Amino acid sequence: MVEHNLFEGTQERVLVRIDTLIRLRWYAIIGQAGAVLVIAFGFGYPMAWPVCLVLIAMSAGLNLILNQRYRSTHRLPADGTFRLLAFDIAQLGVLLFLTGGLQNPFAILLMAPVVVSSTSLTQNHTLMLGGLAIAIITFLAVFHLPLPWVEGSDFQLPGRFLVGVWVAIICTLGFTAIYAFRVAEEARKLADALAATELVLQREQHLTDIDGLAAAAAHELGTPLATIALVSKEMLNSLPNESEMREDAALLRSQAERCREILQKLTSLSSEGESIIEQQPIMAFVEDVVSPLRELGMPIEINEFGTKADEPKIKRSPGLNYGLTNLIDNAIVFAKNKVNVEVDWREDNLELKIYDDGSGFPVSIRDKIGEPFLTSRKENDSNRPRGLGLGLFISKTLLERNGAELTFSNLSKHDNGQTGACISIRLETIS
Repeated sequence: MVEHNLFEGTQERVLVRIDTLIRLRWYAIIGQAGAVLVIAFGFGYPMAWPVCLVLIAMSAGLNLILNQRYRSTHRLPADGTFRLLAFDIAQLGVLLFLTGGLQNPFAILLMAPVVVSSTSLTQNHTLMLGGLAIAIITFLAVFHLPLPWVEGSDFQLPGRFLVGVWVAIICTLGFTAIYAFRVAEEARKLADALAATELVLQREQHLTDIDGLAAAAAHELGTPLATIALVSKEMLNSLPNESEMREDAALLRSQAERCREILQKLTSLSSEGESIIEQQPIMAFVEDVVSPLRELGMPIEINEFGTKADEPKIKRSPGLNYGLTNLIDNAIVFAKNKVNVEVDWREDNLELKIYDDGSGFPVSIRDKIGEPFLTSRKENDSNRPRGLGLGLFISKTLLERNGAELTFSNLSKHDNGQTGACISIRLETIS
């Protein structure tokens, strides 16, 4: 069973560029200064505008200091970003205290630093900033200077209405912070998982390219070996039969000829690759994938449904090979007695089914199978340690990139009366 904490994050949080925070603060400074000037001088409402402008100037001064101290590309660690966002909450809280508290419609802006934290900082930092914002909101609901209003009149909202405003701000703060946190976390997980997939595919591609490298090496070595063969032949013809060096010259020529034969075989890989390596009958391909996995000790049974005369061919690729290997390996981990691989190419369709006799996919993750960093494997499931939950995601991504369609399900009852997990893979064939 997979449990998810509301604020659980599996990846390191993103370091925030100092230029981003400086720009956001400049926007806030312009807005705060504009609101104070319009209310104090545009509407002529009485308010402590000198103190408000001093607080705004402090924020502007901090921006100038940060701009001078750091380059725009500098990325702040989590603690540094937390302090800056805490300062923003405190500065805005004092401004709201001077301008009516929760009666001021701009009180909603206290949520902004918490939302920024939820997209880039850790769980603890976000909770602390949220706690600070809630404490200030609660304080402002009771203690604050009068809301700037028409001189001679005192604007006061009913107590119950203020309680409603307090509840609304707290609820909105919690909802937006949690939502932003989850969305940002899923985006980071997906990006990290795709990067891991690309690394796996690149490694498998290197193995596939070995035949091309061998052919290139054979081509480069062909000329010097031909020269050695020619010189050794001339030496052998020029030396008398009783010469001590004739035997050495004969050995040199025979070894040169052997090297040429080896290089001819290597060169033939590139010409035979299209038919032997890139295209392969489906059963031969499945057997190549399964053979190394038999050494893990779990019996793997391969069943085919279709006539040999109509056996289809598939285009091999590193992604297809790795994806299928990983799925079968995953089935081995959860199987109790054996793993079955069924290959069915009847009715112009090619479908592979991989199923085990284990407990099947847990109900808690059935609808999320294939998502990154999702795993139901426990430490004591096998001798192998619990992974990061990228295996199924990488396999699914690589197979789908090669035109496959995957379906994950549980077997309710099979021929042997046992249940287990089943993965159905529909592959493209070469006509």
